[in-house]
Amino acid sequence: MAKEVKPYDNQDSGKKEQVTHMFDTISGEYDGLNRMISLGLDQKWRDNVVKMVADHQPEVVMDIATGTGDLVIKMAQQTSAKKLIGLDISSGMLEVGKIKVKKEDLSNRVEMVVGDSENLHYENESIDAVTVSYGVRNFEDLEKGLSEILRVLKPGGILVILETSVPTKFPFKQGYYLYSSLIVPTLGKVFSKDKTAYGYLSKSAANFPYGERFNNILKKVGFKDIENHLQFHGASTIYKAVK
Repeated sequence: MAKEVKPYDNQDSGKKEQVTHMFDTISGEYDGLNRMISLGLDQKWRDNVVKMVADHQPEVVMDIATGTGDLVIKMAQQTSAKKLIGLDISSGMLEVGKIKVKKEDLSNRVEMVVGDSENLHYENESIDAVTVSYGVRNFEDLEKGLSEILRVLKPGGILVILETSVPTKFPFKQGYYLYSSLIVPTLGKVFSKDKTAYGYLSKSAANFPYGERFNNILKKVGFKDIENHLQFHGASTIYKAVK
C-alpha cells in the first residue's frame, strides 16, 4: 500500500481535515494558479470529460471535489442535465464557485453543497453520472469514497474521473518529473498563500495509483466496463466506468 501523503507533515490531524484547511486557504487564488501550472491544458481535458458525460444524456449529475465549480459549470452549459450538484469538503472553494454559478445564471440548475465524498447524503441509485476532477487522490479512504459513488449511481450510471498520471515514454516522462517535482512546488511557494500546498499536490499526484492499479481498484469496488483515456502523453488520465 502506498504511503499516505498529507499536506502538513508536522501536524497530527487527519488527511481530510488538512485537505479541507489547505483548500480553504488557497481558494481565492486556486483558479488562476491552476491555469498557470497546467498551461491551460486542464480546461481542454475537462471538456473531454464533459463530452463523455453529455453522450450519456444524464438528468442528474454530481461533481465530487468540485472545488470552484469549473467542471460542474461546463456540464450545466454543455449537457441537458436538469439537476447538477457540485460537492466539496471545502466551504472556501464552494464560496468562490457559488459566485461563478450565479454569474453564469445557472443557480436554478446547479447546487453547490458542502459534503464528504466518503459519506454522501444522497439516496441509493439516485444519480445518473458522477465526475471527479483532480480529487480522488485527496480522498482519505479511496475505496470507501469510490464505494459511496457506486452506491448513489443508478444501474448503468457512469463515473468519469480526471486525475494525474505519469507519462511512460521519453522525453515526456523525464519532463513530467522535472516539472511536477521542481517547477510546480516553486510556483506554489512564489504565488500561493500556502507555501506547502502545491508541494503536497505534486507529492499526492506522484503517489496516486494511476493506470492499471487504479483500474483494479475500480473493479474491486464493483465498477465494470472501465476505460482509460490518456491526456497529453499520460500527464493526466480520464477513467470512465459503469455501475
